[in-house]
Amino acid sequence: MTEEIEEIRRRKLQELRDEAEATSADGSDGQTNADGPGSESPTEPIPVDGKGELSAVVAEHDAVLADFYADWCGPCQMLEPVVETVAAETDAAVAKVDIDANQGLAAEHNVRGVPTLVLFADGEPVERLVGMQDESRLRAVVEEHA
Repeated sequence: MTEEIEEIRRRKLQELRDEAEATSADGSDGQTNADGPGSESPTEPIPVDGKGELSAVVAEHDAVLADFYADWCGPCQMLEPVVETVAAETDAAVAKVDIDANQGLAAEHNVRGVPTLVLFADGEPVERLVGMQDESRLRAVVEEHA
């Protein structure tokens, strides 16, 4: 079972690297061209690796939904399409934080179970949702603060 999880993790990491290479090869970064706080939110989740990257995303956007997840987590996998829809259809940017690769960041944000979603508004955490959430709940939380 552990080998299967590691293989899934390796494949997902390679997919993310391939996507990053493809977007940098065509000169785009997969995000909008607006600069500074309040810029338009990206339409796809942003993979975050480390405190600095999360801080940059939170500083750049008015509302950021941080999805603390793990590849081995069934509810996280079920939540992924919902989070992608929220990224595409709301004013919030979505940051994806792998808790296995970012244990310190997860601990800093008091993540004790996955999935945990933390909504940042104007640079501050304002909402915390733990466990599987439906799309309407996520939209309502985002719209309340975006």
